[in-house]
Amino acid sequence: MKGLYGRAAEGDAEPKFVIQETVNVLGSHQVRMKVKACGLSPLDFKVKKKSNCKVLDEKDFVPVGREVAGVVLQVGPKVTFFQPEDEVVGVLPLDSPCSGLCEVIDIDEYYIVQKPEKLSSLCAAGALRDGVCAYTALHTHARMAAGHTLLVMDGSSPFGLMCVQLACYHGVKVLTTSHSPQKQAFLEQLRPSVARVIPVHNGSSDLLSVVLEETGGLGVDIVVDSGVCLHGDEEEEDKKLLPHKHDIISVLGVGGHWVTSHKNLQLDPPDCRLLHLKSASVSFLNPEVWTTSSAQQGRYLRILSSYLQPQMEEAVPLYEATVAMETVQRHPKKKAVVQL
Repeated sequence: MKGLYGRAAEGDAEPKFVIQETVNVLGSHQVRMKVKACGLSPLDFKVKKKSNCKVLDEKDFVPVGREVAGVVLQVGPKVTFFQPEDEVVGVLPLDSPCSGLCEVIDIDEYYIVQKPEKLSSLCAAGALRDGVCAYTALHTHARMAAGHTLLVMDGSSPFGLMCVQLACYHGVKVLTTSHSPQKQAFLEQLRPSVARVIPVHNGSSDLLSVVLEETGGLGVDIVVDSGVCLHGDEEEEDKKLLPHKHDIISVLGVGGHWVTSHKNLQLDPPDCRLLHLKSASVSFLNPEVWTTSSAQQGRYLRILSSYLQPQMEEAVPLYEATVAMETVQRHPKKKAVVQL
């Protein structure tokens, strides 16, 4: 069976993605699954090397595509939770030898759950990773509750959209930023609706004043970012739209919580002083934390809810998967789903 695999490149070169043959051997606790859709997310080769999976070097190819949705074809002799014809979704572990972009894969029964009936296979594969990340950010890290006020940076991104929907359905007042007029129009049409869409694409920097206006001068309870500008002199166009770390700290209210996905966040003494005065806190969101911990996998896979709908472009056919993955790897905020 053929699948898509990637290999890290040396220096600043882009990773290489190739189609390779793979062999399936059904284990006692495994399920043989016909894949209907597979979500594509950027590969973090550093995480794979530092995790508990097999040691990788520069010459190793790693499987591409881990968020899968499909139908059970066969079950191992010790499988207890699934039967043939069950529709399921799941996330392949970091050390999985097979790619999710195979027509048929073998996966441990503890990595999959029943697919909600209201969700299509395409939506399930597209929402699974970002939906679980949003739940981790808002419930596990920020302890979100009804009545809180949330600021989601770039709410139209795949992860931001999941945060917006999850918060709205839990009675949270949601503010979000938009990076273009088209994204602003999309966010303003969401139902349930957000309280305010703050444009940051027109060169204005009125984030703080708008947030204080919407919160009566108190600031928000939770901020979830999609990247941070550390120095204020970023040259890349995408990074120019990112909020400065001082702006994020400034919009936090007393006892507020900042959930960041920035890997190399550096807080200077004045930043720490301001956080201390507000008794605010910062936590780091690692999208892989629930897949690297065996204690978390079964619990978090059951978070997928029938009301979370991703914003996806048209599904990509299998023969275009290599090109789609190259695009996703270059632009981490893009989301692609391959239909098999």
